Amino acid sequence: MTPPSSIPDQPNNKPSEDDAPWISDDLIPDELIPDPSASKPLRSNELSPTLRRPEKVEDSPKQHAAELFPIPPVLDPSIQTGARQPTLQTATASDSSQAHRSAIGPLPLVETAFLASAASLMWLINAYFPPGPLLRILFPLPIALVYLRWNVRSAWMAATVSGLLLTILLGPTRSIFFVMPYGLLGVQLGCLWRRKASWGVSILTGGLLVALGSFFRIWLLSLLAGEDLWGYSIAQITQLLNWMIRVLTNWGLINLGAFGQPGLEVVSIAAVAMVIFASVVYLFTVHLAAWLVLDRLGVAMPEPPEWVQVLIEE
Repeated sequence: MTPPSSIPDQPNNKPSEDDAPWISDDLIPDELIPDPSASKPLRSNELSPTLRRPEKVEDSPKQHAAELFPIPPVLDPSIQTGARQPTLQTATASDSSQAHRSAIGPLPLVETAFLASAASLMWLINAYFPPGPLLRILFPLPIALVYLRWNVRSAWMAATVSGLLLTILLGPTRSIFFVMPYGLLGVQLGCLWRRKASWGVSILTGGLLVALGSFFRIWLLSLLAGEDLWGYSIAQITQLLNWMIRVLTNWGLINLGAFGQPGLEVVSIAAVAMVIFASVVYLFTVHLAAWLVLDRLGVAMPEPPEWVQVLIEE
């Protein structure tokens, strides 16, 4: 007879208490049991706080980046020290358009970078594929537009970025020829147009700046090339004056030898006068192009004289 300890264990098919399905003995509250006789379901505000549906949030309309980062109105420095400052409601649209805009937010930075790149691109195209004087007229306009749109800091930033970009693309020499005079000219024209200066003032001051840029270009090229380019220009102008005197003498307008051989002082004065005259004519064409372009962009600039408006209308 086998002892009880050696009898093998029989398999127990009866489920244990741990494997049995769990059923809570707690009673379900009556308010959580839906009533089948009800014609419509319970509203969300009638349910318990744990079973309420989240309220639907209406989608807000999409906003532009300029609306997400609004530009605050610029306050008068004389009243910033006072106890009471004007609120946003007191600033009207006309006051904000006339006051200098504050370069806060991404929009001034984006416009400055875009217009600086446009100015550099025009200079780059004119260097490799010159289409004549067309692009040269538009060189200072992007920087002047930055000044009119924002402030002097953005204009100087655009001129600096244009010079640095051209330094990478074309080298430092050609980038300097853009900054002086066209970069400085854009800042000057923007400053004068913002202050409603007349065309005569802006054309004369801009012409002097462009003339100084021409002399600076001759000096720098002479320094780099090791040649006297100014003396070469004087020799060419001397030949031009001799030809003009000979033609006038043949036509009988002047007597032979009335002027004689023009001296160095006369030739130098004539050269400077020709450079200044060409610069003034260039500034006049820049003003005409700016008046036509900025008017379509909605940027205000001083009105031209009446005789210029009559010529354009005709």
